[in-house]
Amino acid sequence: MNPADLSALVLTVVQGLVSARGSAESVSIDDVPLERPRNREHGDWASNIAMKLAKPLGVAPRELAKQIADELAKLDGIAGVDVAGPGFINIRLDAAAAGALAKTIVDQGADYGRGDLYAGITMNLEFVSANPTGPLHIGAVRWAAAGDSLARIFQFEGGIVTREYYFNDHGGQIDRFARSLLASWAGEPTPDDGYAGEYIADIAARVVDAYPGELENIPTRDEVQEIFRAVGVEFMFGDIKKSLQDFGVHFDVYFHENEVHESGAVEHAIQRLRDLGAIFEADGATWFRSTSYGDDKDRVVIKSDGEYGYMSGDIAYYLNKRERGFERNLIMLGADHHGYVQRLMAMVAAFGDKPYYNLELLIGQLVNLVRDGEPLRMSKRAGTVVTLEDLVEAVGVDAGRYALVRSSADSQIDIDLDQWGRKTNDNPVFYVQYAHARTNAVARNAAASGVDRSVFDASLLTHETESSLLGILAEFPRVVRQAAELREPHRVARYAEELAGAYHRWYDNCRVTPLGEEPVTDVHRTRLWLNDATGVVLRSALGLLGVSAPERM
Repeated sequence: MNPADLSALVLTVVQGLVSARGSAESVSIDDVPLERPRNREHGDWASNIAMKLAKPLGVAPRELAKQIADELAKLDGIAGVDVAGPGFINIRLDAAAAGALAKTIVDQGADYGRGDLYAGITMNLEFVSANPTGPLHIGAVRWAAAGDSLARIFQFEGGIVTREYYFNDHGGQIDRFARSLLASWAGEPTPDDGYAGEYIADIAARVVDAYPGELENIPTRDEVQEIFRAVGVEFMFGDIKKSLQDFGVHFDVYFHENEVHESGAVEHAIQRLRDLGAIFEADGATWFRSTSYGDDKDRVVIKSDGEYGYMSGDIAYYLNKRERGFERNLIMLGADHHGYVQRLMAMVAAFGDKPYYNLELLIGQLVNLVRDGEPLRMSKRAGTVVTLEDLVEAVGVDAGRYALVRSSADSQIDIDLDQWGRKTNDNPVFYVQYAHARTNAVARNAAASGVDRSVFDASLLTHETESSLLGILAEFPRVVRQAAELREPHRVARYAEELAGAYHRWYDNCRVTPLGEEPVTDVHRTRLWLNDATGVVLRSALGLLGVSAPERM
């Protein structure tokens, strides 16, 4: 019996009691949450449904809880039900009902835990979107790991997800990049507002090699700079793409900012807002009346000199996404972007959409790499920032991704490169991957000893570590759904560690293969199902994080 099955049983009992009281109170499956008690001696699952319904039904919470408990205790698969405190209902499953989950997981394989939270919903997840002016710094890399994991989780919950990278090839930063490349080629100092680092000289040299003629023969400096701009950006962005792909992050769409300016999308979006009464003229400029939609001040969309204001591109890009058919649009931004929230939600409301539904902004905090107790400040290649390549070189892709996604994105983290580079159990990713590899080793040893899955008797899974392991396996669908709802992929990582710990404890206490000349029994065969079920869920959890699940270590 899994939590969904148990919730359905509780719901049936509760609906019967509500009906018997002649109440019109509506109760759905969403009203019947189940949680695992911290102390497993209190039971396998707990519910506070009695405390939620007591007031509407005009009955004391504990009295209602007792009525629910009495009815539940009569049902098959329920070993016992107790009422605790003001009305908590603690439920214990019998061994067969709890153990049946192992076979369910193996039978469902990679589909175990899949949900329908976002079934059929089109979702655009925009993340990283770093300017193509240098290697990816570690802050952007945090969203590479977390964003890709979140996309996987949304897809696991039925979402139709497009991963999108907003390619900023319009504006002053690209001009500064081009000037920096030109200065490097010309042997001049880096411009005061330019970019430094070995990569600038590298890109400049590649531009020279790629150009079919002699740059010295081009008549004007502006023309040379334009060559460095066009070709240099292409090289830099190619490097960024390659770094992300090597990190296991692939995008479905690379959207060029220039497109919204050159295609007429900006004019189209401003006109749409004008038609909706959200645009006005003042002081020779064109303004978005954002204060009417919750912003703290109105925003310029066309300056008095005819140039487009910064927000005009955001307006056009959002409308473009909606017109491409995306119902849910999520943008993952760095810690310095908190000020964007109000103005962009005002924009959403002005278009007649729902703020925080049709558009969400997720803000991530800083990441520091630490070695020998001291933070790393500079990259060998980039010169001014720590990069994705620095992280991967130090700990590898799997550890890098796991370390970045293991903590809530709204908290600052320090990644200890010494810890994450070790092949020991104090390295969380090693601990989880080793558990998965161990499930495969157990399966191989079982096959060699003649243990197969020809028998499954759930009532034989009676050891306390088996009860604990089954309880954690049952939690997987709920954990993934919560991670999707709350946009918190770190929940999957922490769950994987909890599952790995429970599995290691079970391994230490329960044998799948017989000792010496012992005969193979149905206990061994049934435990093999539990072993393989754990492997299935560990593999799925690691897959949602974009981390490999090795079969041998």
